[in-house]
Amino acid sequence: MKGDGEAELHEIDRFGRGVGWIAYPGEEMERASHAIAVPNEGDETDDVWVFDPVDAPGLDELLAELGTVAGVVIGLDRHKRDSAAIATRHDAPVYVAEWMTGVADELDAPVERFDSEVAESGFEAFRIRDSTVPPWQEVGFFDGETLIVPESLGSASYFRGDRERLGVHPMLRLTPPTEALSGLNPERVRVGHGVGVEERGALAVEDALSGSRRKAPGLYAKTLRSALGI
Repeated sequence: MKGDGEAELHEIDRFGRGVGWIAYPGEEMERASHAIAVPNEGDETDDVWVFDPVDAPGLDELLAELGTVAGVVIGLDRHKRDSAAIATRHDAPVYVAEWMTGVADELDAPVERFDSEVAESGFEAFRIRDSTVPPWQEVGFFDGETLIVPESLGSASYFRGDRERLGVHPMLRLTPPTEALSGLNPERVRVGHGVGVEERGALAVEDALSGSRRKAPGLYAKTLRSALGI
């Protein structure tokens, strides 16, 4: 499901101050990364915050269009991806939630911890899931307009049930993170797997959460048929 070999930068989710990309467009996992620019009052150049990045040729030029990289943020314990390498190239730290365990120790880059806000990024951070069975530590990010959900929601085909723009992760279909993700009212949603939602983001999240259990059998059946080549 995960692509390998030579990466190929495929741009997604472009809006006024942000952009996303998929480094291996043909992979089933559709690992998506995002960068969002935030004005820096003390500098003419905006600060750029990079979320869960997968590296690819041309990435540095894409980020330079937005400003100067201020930090690379990890939103899921399994999403170390290429965070350390990209942070090192841009002389920036990697940001990890203070309650996440084991992640910082595996990074070959300076690490900064955050709690309810990610430094000067403008994003509030909130805990989506922190469990040992299955191992899953995930942080969501919201700046009043853009919601970033690293793993619990996605738009890759294996996430989405019938007529869903976003779907709950297959492993969470019976226990969706309703409490963590309800009531935020985002305009747009960015996810760690697949293309995000640009309009009516709050409705897409609500539909995903409310239909999670009901549409689970259909999603599992679709996934099984795909695995069997039926």
